Amino acid sequence: MDPQVFFDVQMTLAEACMSTAWVLGVLGCHPYQLALFDDRAQKEIWGDNPDTLVSSSYQPVGKVEVVDGGFKLSGRWGFSSGCEYADWVLLGALIFAKEGPPEMRTFLLPRKDYKIVDHWHTFGLQATGSQDIVVEGAFIPDYRTHKAVDGFLCQNPGQAVNTGPLYRLPWAQVFVRSVSTACIGSVQGALDAFVDIGKKRVSTNTGKATKQDSNAILAAARTQSAVDEMKSVLYRNFDEMMAAMRAGGELTMEQRVRYRYQSSQIARRCADLIDDLMPLLGGRAIYTDSPVIRYWLDANAARAHVANDPNLIGATLGGMYMEIGRAHV
Repeated sequence: MDPQVFFDVQMTLAEACMSTAWVLGVLGCHPYQLALFDDRAQKEIWGDNPDTLVSSSYQPVGKVEVVDGGFKLSGRWGFSSGCEYADWVLLGALIFAKEGPPEMRTFLLPRKDYKIVDHWHTFGLQATGSQDIVVEGAFIPDYRTHKAVDGFLCQNPGQAVNTGPLYRLPWAQVFVRSVSTACIGSVQGALDAFVDIGKKRVSTNTGKATKQDSNAILAAARTQSAVDEMKSVLYRNFDEMMAAMRAGGELTMEQRVRYRYQSSQIARRCADLIDDLMPLLGGRAIYTDSPVIRYWLDANAARAHVANDPNLIGATLGGMYMEIGRAHV
């Protein structure tokens, strides 16, 4: 199915639990990346069990040694969501050459080649279990690696066997949405909880009913409108991407950067929307048993992911516009 279906499921789950939706997004997009790997790697993962799960940490912090037939990898990576449920892991690292820029790759390792370290003690997204991964000199054959440049150019080894339009998408366009889209569902869940409380709440200080408070009423309208807008942009972008892939075309660089930028804005925008709802529910909203507090904590935790920093990709997009102008991109 098209990515829109996957992300719609993710948003629906996030209305109840953003951690669950986050893990679905991360673990659920890895089979897509694995379909871009050499077919030998795909057979290793799914040959005996088509339901094998794979976690990840794409931080390029590993130490790589080039050896005969592949690489030796060592290091410690953080933020591997859902890793305790996975039998394999995807890890990022740079390969340094004597000349030219370093090459970013993703390395695929089985559970026997790494340790999981309990390090996930956070205020939000607690149930994602995004623990640390430690590797000490594991051998990875070349075919169990994926070059970032191949994902960018949409020229991946796996396309030799996975020939559908879906696998011609730039890999990063799929991944960045996997770590931002749950936030949209969390806003919907927070708003639903806000409305349920507001229908019955009467302030003990002012004696005013929340459902008659113009600030609360306008906040509900503003929040629901924002959710609809963010969903519409998500669906439209993947409609455009899939239409281009089915037509045998390519995305322009402006499209790719703009789509990435729009994804990067989601977490911060969603956190701000829920933050605006909180004070309208009075003092009870800050208690840990408040129906809104978990959404607020999780959305704010999602802001920490590097893909959810709009300043990084925004500088690239704005620079493109300043250099050549929107009309000429």
